Amino acid sequence: MTSIVRKTSISPRNTWIKFDNNGHSSLLDVDKYELMRQVRVDARDLRILDPILAYPSAILGREEVIVLNLEHIKAIITAKEVFLLDPTDEDVVPVVRELQRRLFIIDTNQGDDQNNTSLEVEVDEDDESPFEIRALEIFLEAICSFLDARVADLEMDTYPTLDELTTMISGQNLDKIRKLKSKITRLTARVQKVREEIEHLMDDDEDMADLYLSRKLVSALSPISDSGASSPTTKSKSVATYLRDENDVDEIEMLLEAYYMQIDGTLDRLYTLRGYIDDTEDYMNIQIDNHRNQLIQLELFLNSGELSLAFYSLVTGVLGMNIQYSWQKKHDYMFKWVCIFTAIASISMFLVIVAHARKKGLV
Repeated sequence: MTSIVRKTSISPRNTWIKFDNNGHSSLLDVDKYELMRQVRVDARDLRILDPILAYPSAILGREEVIVLNLEHIKAIITAKEVFLLDPTDEDVVPVVRELQRRLFIIDTNQGDDQNNTSLEVEVDEDDESPFEIRALEIFLEAICSFLDARVADLEMDTYPTLDELTTMISGQNLDKIRKLKSKITRLTARVQKVREEIEHLMDDDEDMADLYLSRKLVSALSPISDSGASSPTTKSKSVATYLRDENDVDEIEMLLEAYYMQIDGTLDRLYTLRGYIDDTEDYMNIQIDNHRNQLIQLELFLNSGELSLAFYSLVTGVLGMNIQYSWQKKHDYMFKWVCIFTAIASISMFLVIVAHARKKGLV
């Protein structure tokens, strides 16, 4: 009896790096259930970040977290912490460095057993942007730069290949263009998905308001009367701002708009690149049509010459038959004149056919 083992991703252990707003970072090797106990995130939202499953790009604002899945960046953002999946990946390492550079300054002091790194916050004191908004900005900037770099790589490969193809049409160059078109199509779909996700957030003020986790946290911990007056004993100078501007989403809207314009510019570059390929293909088709027309003209000349030679062969064939003619005796000069007049008639026939073809615009 053969037992069937079904491979599932019920509880895979993944490596996460955690940043908090106190200036500490640590590496976590946990499964999704342990992570759910540390962060209040639903299993359905955490499934979006599963590296085994292929989910499209998404930015989800929940009650206490922001779930972010943008290409290779898979992160969970809270009002005080950032969890980034697989920090050792070569594409994620620059994002980790950017988080450390923009949010923190790395210190040389290392933890004992938990791989903790003591960090000092590098945030401008005049910057009242919430922690989660600053982290979201870093992720958006990283993904836009990543996609823009992929487009730049495609441009470096595509333009020289197209220029070479216009000078010499070969099977190798055509195969390169086919592969480049496939890459452009896949990258365009990825860029469009990120663009649509940002556009979806910009179109709904409630979705943008859900991204302000600190505002919701402060609202829950420090309720203020309906008059909007803040308590003089409030510890954080931004508490009153969060509560007074509960429905204000201008900051996140401007942030999303900036990166929407950037990703839209990246998409325009892809469209331009695809258009350049289409123009090159049109030029190739024109060249191929021109060569085909030249072959048709050559075929016309050859057929005309063949018809003229066929007439000459007809005369020689008839005269070469074993038929007795009265002028064959004592008229040797007739052979010479028959050949001459037959050749003239064949050449005239060829010239008439060519002249008629030129008059009709065939050649």
